[in-house]
This record gives sequence, C-alpha cells and structure tokens, in this order.
Amino acid sequence: MTQLLKDKSFFLFGPRATGKSTLIAKKLPEAILYDLLDAEVFKRLLERPKLLAEENPDRSRLIIIDEIQRLPGLLNEVHRLISKENRRFLLTGSSARKLRQGGVNLLGGRAWRCDLFPLSWSEIPNFNLLRYLNHGGLPEVYLSDNFEEELRAYVALYLREEIQAESLTRNLQSFSSFLDVIALANAEEVNFQSLASDCGVSTGTLKNYIQILEDTLLGFSLNGFTNTRKRKAVGRIKHYLFDIGVTNSLAKRGILKPGSELFGRALEHWAVLEMRAYLSYTRSAHEMSYWRSVSQFEVDLLVGTNLAIEIKATELSQDKHLKGLRALKEEKIFDTYILVSMDPKPRKTEDGIHILPWNVYAERLWAGNLVPKN
Repeated sequence: MTQLLKDKSFFLFGPRATGKSTLIAKKLPEAILYDLLDAEVFKRLLERPKLLAEENPDRSRLIIIDEIQRLPGLLNEVHRLISKENRRFLLTGSSARKLRQGGVNLLGGRAWRCDLFPLSWSEIPNFNLLRYLNHGGLPEVYLSDNFEEELRAYVALYLREEIQAESLTRNLQSFSSFLDVIALANAEEVNFQSLASDCGVSTGTLKNYIQILEDTLLGFSLNGFTNTRKRKAVGRIKHYLFDIGVTNSLAKRGILKPGSELFGRALEHWAVLEMRAYLSYTRSAHEMSYWRSVSQFEVDLLVGTNLAIEIKATELSQDKHLKGLRALKEEKIFDTYILVSMDPKPRKTEDGIHILPWNVYAERLWAGNLVPKN
C-alpha cells in the first residue's frame, strides 16, 4: 500500500478492529491525519472543508482522513485538491455503503480502492491453525486468551450497534436475527426463500441484509460456476462471513476440535479467506467461485479458470475425497487441481491432482506459486 500511495490516492476500507489505525501508524507515521471520530475534527471540517488545504501548505505530504463515511460531503474538496493541486489522500472507513448510496462524489476514479481483512497466515509469526480456527483473525481476538468474551463484545458492539449507528437498517432486531441465521449457513448455498423464512423477513429484505454485509466487508459471496458441459451446474451463491471467530461466536459453536464436522467447515472457511486476502492484496483480477453439479459433485473454490481447490479436514486423503475434483477435471477447463487437507506431506496423484497440507497451501499461495499473475 505504501508503494502505491506514492503515485495515487486510495480508499482503504475494512471492518472495525481489523487494524487500519495500527497499519497507518506503523507504515505512514509522517502522514497528516484527520480522524472524523474526533468530534472537534469532525466539526471543524464540516464547517470549513478548505481547512484541508489551508492547514497543509506542503502539497507533497500524504493526508489521511479516517472514517470518511461520516462526512461524505468532504469528498468534493478532496476531489478538488487531487485534480487541481495533485495532492495525495488515503481515505479510510468501515463502510462504502453510505458513500455509494448517498450519491456522493467518489472521485471519478481518481482514487483506487484497497480492502483490509483480518490477519492472514502471512501476517502471523508461528501461525497456529487450531488457535486461528477458534479465535479468528481479528488482531486483538487472535492474541487474547479470553477470546470468547472478546468475540461476544465485538458482535454486540460492532455487528449490531455499528450497523444501527450507521443507519444501514431500521429494524435492528430483525437484522440481529439475520446475523445468527447467516452464521449458521456460512459457506453454504443461499436459498433466499428458505433463509428469508428462517429470518422472518421477506426475500427482498434478506437480499438487502446480505448486501449490507458485503458493503461493510462483513461478508462476501461466491458465485456458482456454470460453464460446464458434461454436468449441469447450480448457479446459487455461497455466502461467507469475513472472520472465522465472529462466525463461531454468532453460530455458538463452542471450542472447535480436530476431527469434528465444524472443524472441517472452519478449515474450508480459512482456506477461502486466505485466497480472498491474497487476491486482494496482490491486486489480482482473478475471481473466486465454486462449482456444484445438479448430481451433487462439488468443488469448494475456483480461481478464474486456473485453480480448482477442494478442502477436506482429513489426515489421509483418499479417492473418496477427490470425487468432485475428478468430475470437474473431466471438463478440461482448469489448469491445476488441488486438495487442501491435514495430510502431513504433499503428494500428487497419478491423474495429476496435487494434495497439499494446509500449511503448504498457505506457503505456496503467499509465495506467489499458486495463482498466475494477471
């Protein structure tokens, strides 16, 4: 990010507590910071946006405006300063929804966008998988020994109260119920009618709630890959929440242990989150999807038409774990087929499927050895 900021202004969006402020303090200590959570700063810029230029005569210095969604009108002045004076800005926030829906000036492409996610494998020394699958990747939670209490507080304060404070929905009770249901359905195909019934809302309201999660980076969807000829595919989306620990807390999963079904679901969630973070941080154009045929063959994660990845929490991968990959392999669409597992060592089957232990998957991914460059 620091290299990119030398030439371009950026929006940096990320859920609360993912470490935006810490990242800025460590990487950009010389930048000028305006924190719109500070009531005095907010009031001054609300009354006179031109303070951005008047207080900062050195046009070469980077200006950071934190929580820009609290004062969207300020973007008109930012736009002017980028266009007329070639100034550089970093505009951070936890939601792009209010900016987009308010019809405000989004700088007409003069600022690019970066997203910040919970910690990834590459950012945690001595990465502990079991700890991560229980704690999740929010920095304070991952490091906490009292992680369950931390997660309950996060869910109460941010996922519910923050949504209300940002006026993203009027019915907080209904949205709160939706969060519990969507957590239970994490990594599953979304049947809008059935899920709406479980939440006690209309399908239109359900779709709006899912959009709120995606706009605030609290959730994301994978489209179903349908470009197969031999086997007809399902086109529903699969939805994931942004953090495993938050998902665990909302779904009331308790402590996850190796060998359990929930451990396997969390491992899949982790592998997908790692790929999502990698593609975003490397500014890759490859899109993620999944595949399931109407005859119930399934592959958990597809990356462009380059990678097909299945995730299984087994310590000894066998033919039964490869059925989905082999069915998709018959289509001759993807370049590489991978099974991510708990196997102790990597190996390759006779028909060319790579079986990678979870840590080897992470190592090769972040080394740039799995996803081809754009």
